Amino acid sequence: MNTIIKSPLALAITAALTTTALPAIAQDEAVKIVQSKCLACHTEESSKAPQWSRISHQRKTPEGWLMTIGRMQMMHGLQISDDERSAVVKYLADRQGLAPEETTDYRYAMERRLDTMEVFDDSQLEEMCARCHSGARVGLQRRPAAEWEHLVHFHLGQWPSTEYQALARDRDWFPIALNEMVPKLTKMFPMDNDNWKQWQAATKPDFVGEWSFAVHQPGRGDGSGVMKVEQQEADRYSVTVEGQWADGTPLKGFGSAIVYTGFEWRAQIDLGGVQMRQVLAASKDGMNLSGRVFETAHDERGMEFSAAKATTGNSQIIAVYPQNLKSGESTEVTIVGSGLKGRVSLGKGVSVEKVLSRTYNSVTVLAKAAKGAKTSANGVSVGAVNGGQFAVYDKVDQVKVMPAFTIARVGGNGGSTPKVQARFEAEAWGAGADGKAGTDDDIRIGYLPASWHVEPFDEAAKADNDVHFAGRMNAASGVFTPGNAGPNPERRMSTNNAGNLKVVAQVQDGDQILTGDGQLIVTVQRWNDAPLP
Repeated sequence: MNTIIKSPLALAITAALTTTALPAIAQDEAVKIVQSKCLACHTEESSKAPQWSRISHQRKTPEGWLMTIGRMQMMHGLQISDDERSAVVKYLADRQGLAPEETTDYRYAMERRLDTMEVFDDSQLEEMCARCHSGARVGLQRRPAAEWEHLVHFHLGQWPSTEYQALARDRDWFPIALNEMVPKLTKMFPMDNDNWKQWQAATKPDFVGEWSFAVHQPGRGDGSGVMKVEQQEADRYSVTVEGQWADGTPLKGFGSAIVYTGFEWRAQIDLGGVQMRQVLAASKDGMNLSGRVFETAHDERGMEFSAAKATTGNSQIIAVYPQNLKSGESTEVTIVGSGLKGRVSLGKGVSVEKVLSRTYNSVTVLAKAAKGAKTSANGVSVGAVNGGQFAVYDKVDQVKVMPAFTIARVGGNGGSTPKVQARFEAEAWGAGADGKAGTDDDIRIGYLPASWHVEPFDEAAKADNDVHFAGRMNAASGVFTPGNAGPNPERRMSTNNAGNLKVVAQVQDGDQILTGDGQLIVTVQRWNDAPLP
């Protein structure tokens, strides 16, 4: 697979997506760079509308083009400077990118949601493509039939052992790849389609202005604020962030952003002294931004991000926190959005006792749930604006650990790769009308505080004492930190600190304690860390 290892060159390549301090290079200069750097191997097919062999017959995300150039540097000796590489990625992603509709199903790869469990309707796609890298890497590119065929030949030429690996040596891999997968991929991911043509002709979003945003981070909770965007050069912006977490802790930052293909927002933000990356997508009408923000050095430490542009005519609710309240109790509830005017309603069984604060972008109220109110999921409204959900509950009937399955990775111990944590939340549910938990009519209550611990997942884990060696769970936050990398002489056969653990959440609800569990695999370092996994 096209991977970028953690060498100095690899780190520079990955950083290229959010490097905006360099001067913008005009499109005609980017064309000159391609012609001077790439035509030793590729051929020019047309000079009027620049077209080159192989290059001009693919469409990819910014990350996809970045990986291609990185591979040319690492495997074919391409000599290209950081600013030249950034310029070429920008040019190709704008000219030969993907439309918003084409990225929807696979954004988890760009957003570094590495605990995503891929599920495909087509088992052949899974067996032929997604056994070595994510299926999303395939789904985030477009090629004509001849180029998909070239890709098959490239795989076998670059990695001759492909036919002898699992899910390949038991079948006639090469003929299947050429005769069955090429037509299938050409149909599933075509080079030319209406979505791309329409997006090329569409008016692109305007990012300048104020954006009301909401974030949610496992182990930290909810927050909100305002992100101000100012244009510096074409598709390049300065960014300031100001808000607060639910507990009142300031949420402030600054940085710079670059936009690819008219809607792909990539930013580098200093958030309270921590370097963060924003990987967001703008809605086609330019009224929303959504995606994920994560630490540059620890992509597992991230938060959900949603924003609405604070502009006249854009009235919407993007977040409500907390999302639940027990009957008979009171709490402060914050509603985040744009154009929030008028009376606040949190649905049946909930009274708004007082408006504590109000701005154009948010409103915080003191809410009280009626005694005896039964579990229900209510709609939320501010004046004429509807959106979000607020749950009232009399009791919790089930607790689910989220995510139900994930991995952590050992690291540190003087090595080149840091430890990769795992983060969990306890999601509460109420039984629906049938009174039975675990059925289709269950009502989601939302996240609740929990006490956390780990246990052996099975007898083998118990025998190997995985709980002791694999790492430590923070009982209050649900954050698991794995053990050190490398052989451990205290373990049987001096194996490393891998493990198979059951993650247990305990939620106190009145006099009862409910538990939920999930699975955590603690495994070895991630040596190949490509922008698209």
